[in-house]
Amino acid sequence: MASEINQACVDTYKLNFKNVNVQGDIREIDPQSIPQFDVLCAGFPCQPFSKAGAQKGFSDEHRGNLFYVIMDILDVHPEAKFLILENVRNLADKTENWGIIKTELMKRNFYITEEPVILSPHNFGIPQIRERVYILGMRKDIRNTEILTNGYIHSSDLGLEHFRGKDNCKMGDARTILEPNAPDRYAISDEQAEMIFAWEEFRIATNIKIIGFPIWINSFGVGYKKFAWYKRKIGYDEMPKWKQRFVDNNRKLYETNKKFIDDWIVRHDMLNKIKLYQKFEWNCGTDVTDIRDTIIQIRQSGIRAKRPTFYPSLVAMVNTPIIWDNEKERFRQITPREAANLQNFHGAYKFTGSDNQAYQQLGNSVNVKILKKLSSKLFSFAKKGWDTDEEKQN
Repeated sequence: MASEINQACVDTYKLNFKNVNVQGDIREIDPQSIPQFDVLCAGFPCQPFSKAGAQKGFSDEHRGNLFYVIMDILDVHPEAKFLILENVRNLADKTENWGIIKTELMKRNFYITEEPVILSPHNFGIPQIRERVYILGMRKDIRNTEILTNGYIHSSDLGLEHFRGKDNCKMGDARTILEPNAPDRYAISDEQAEMIFAWEEFRIATNIKIIGFPIWINSFGVGYKKFAWYKRKIGYDEMPKWKQRFVDNNRKLYETNKKFIDDWIVRHDMLNKIKLYQKFEWNCGTDVTDIRDTIIQIRQSGIRAKRPTFYPSLVAMVNTPIIWDNEKERFRQITPREAANLQNFHGAYKFTGSDNQAYQQLGNSVNVKILKKLSSKLFSFAKKGWDTDEEKQN
């Protein structure tokens, strides 16, 4: 059985798993009506714990309480043997959240991971940085007592020392997930391409290589002969120190390259562009010499160019990475199929709905390769013959 509140996700489940009973909102399902099962996998909503949310955790009246819905299911399904939970990295930052999870699961006779297991695809050489917390559990009575001896599943038991916290991606790996002949509809707009190339011109002309601050045109003080006048206008004295340094660095960059920048601003009409086109971040140091070789995101904080080592985390809010298509010689978004490659869905797996709905599904998904590694290891902790023993008892 599967439970999913989003209709596009329900349709995707049904398309790929013909024999699975897919139901809707788990809060509306009677736990006793759920068929017997061995494994419970759940990714209870991340918003209560996410840094982007209010971080209410288990005090959240709606989403946070879905953890307790999972506990209700376990209470009426004592046959459940294995448990795999997933959440955002931020869940592990608050000891009280982890304390609640640990207490509730151990009350229900589960051996669990001693601490939250934090893993990202880039730890395994998959070019995406996406830290998530995984919590594994096994019913105490089916464990192999020669492996699990003192109440917890330890990190050493999982054999993840070679992966946890390691960056196992290298320059260029980001391009390994790309597919040939991407449809034309994924090309970015002419205006977006123009702005990317404008900032590349700026970067080369001003000799930006390693720079420790984002470039914002509105911090240059364009048109002000005396920077003190501009500082008064923007309330410089009331700014925190870090922001003052940010403004100072941008002004210094402008004064050093004033002739070029003034001309560049006019030629590209930069002061009349939307705010996000007036901001730029170069996060490649000297490792990359051409913006076509980077991974680009266009976001509220501006145009950001990153090394082609790994992609930023796919998110449910559509903010699709941009790459240079060598075949068609233009910038484009990565396609849903390429996003699926980042999450290790095999080529025959299909997604329903619009492209945006597919990106959203993948942004909410667990990485398949990581889940396979963890689940295989978890199942290996069971004592030999655990399944036949239970059948004899029944």
